[in-house]
Amino acid sequence: MKNITILITTFILFIGTINAQKQTELYNKLDQLSKQYNFNFKELKTSKFFKEKYLLSVPQLINPKDSSKGFFTQRIFLSHLDFDSAVVFVTEGYAATYASYPNYVNELSPILNANQIVVEYRFFASSTPDSALFHWTYLTIENAAADHHHIIEILKNIYKNKWVNTGISKGGQTSIYHRYLYPNDVAVTVAYVAPLNFSMEEKRVYRHLGKVGTAEEREAILDYQTEMLKNKAKYIPEFEKLAKEKHQTYSMGIEKGYELTVLEYSFAFWQWGTTNFKDIPEAEVGAIKMIKHLDNVASIDWISEQGIKQMQPFFYQAITQFGMYGYDITPFKEWTSYKQNPTFEFTAPKGETVKYNNSLHIKIDNWVRHYAKNMIFITGEYDPWGSTSVELSLDNNCIKFTKPKGSHRTRISNLPEPMREEAISLLKEWMK
Repeated sequence: MKNITILITTFILFIGTINAQKQTELYNKLDQLSKQYNFNFKELKTSKFFKEKYLLSVPQLINPKDSSKGFFTQRIFLSHLDFDSAVVFVTEGYAATYASYPNYVNELSPILNANQIVVEYRFFASSTPDSALFHWTYLTIENAAADHHHIIEILKNIYKNKWVNTGISKGGQTSIYHRYLYPNDVAVTVAYVAPLNFSMEEKRVYRHLGKVGTAEEREAILDYQTEMLKNKAKYIPEFEKLAKEKHQTYSMGIEKGYELTVLEYSFAFWQWGTTNFKDIPEAEVGAIKMIKHLDNVASIDWISEQGIKQMQPFFYQAITQFGMYGYDITPFKEWTSYKQNPTFEFTAPKGETVKYNNSLHIKIDNWVRHYAKNMIFITGEYDPWGSTSVELSLDNNCIKFTKPKGSHRTRISNLPEPMREEAISLLKEWMK
């Protein structure tokens, strides 16, 4: 009996210790705010850099201008360092599952010794309305910015120091849009490899692909694409075989699906910068290896029905507000079934009538050139998206760093040392 009493007492003390550990100052602050703003939260494991980490599930208006349209729950990952520290606010452009991993640390967080908040983009992954409330027309730049503003409105009750918003690619665009629409939410913006497009067929991309790298590199890419299109009858069977193995189908048909993937090759080659032009195969290696290389660089699921479905929110915004690139068929007219440059209208959700509108981008372009302050833009020289990145005037307090030969993977951490030091120095100065 005495042993049982000791065990029960020990168990109660153990449970009390766990509860005491959970009842941190941050936990209590979140608990209080959750009642005020009606959100849920739970603790997650975190890395050694941060002290605590939480998943917040925050209700957001599907239409911020009309509460009758209902709510969806947005996923936010909060990594805590110190209440007096700055905040790195990551405006993810897609799903944010990676931010759930204990060891995820944005590169700006250790630079600034800052707290970190990652927001999953509306209509991606678990941040999606119930099917009965879902409608594509609510997936807009303005509504996403309102989501971010609401989250900051909540969490500035905890973190009073300066905030910097940041994102990569579409997330980088999102950070720009958020800053434009809610300029007082953050003090600084760091946008990585973020385009600012004005068309459904950005011809600046064509010009970029015509001059990027060396003549030898461009020739090797062109030769590969020419071989794949000129002799497509030889390669399409292997493409179709691989597509079946990967359970990929194509709404435009297998031939056009194949052609679009080959046309994507040059963009993807320079975007990611992971392939040496000397490793581009020639016809002698056989159709299987030629198709495997195509898949490795351009990905055969890029414009498959399954690939489009997975990335449907991106494509929808690309063809309504974000803008996109097309494929210049000039060198391949003799062998392609397309009679004019294909663009991405075919990615529209079934049953949706879409129309591209660049009016907001025109306003943002003017603002970035003449009125924006304390913004850092990171681009890669070889990245096709860099060809449509922001242009700055000489008299605004913004700066663009372009990494020589850099790809879409360009970050502050891999900039040349003088650029990296300048970027970090400016960031720290603006965040004082």
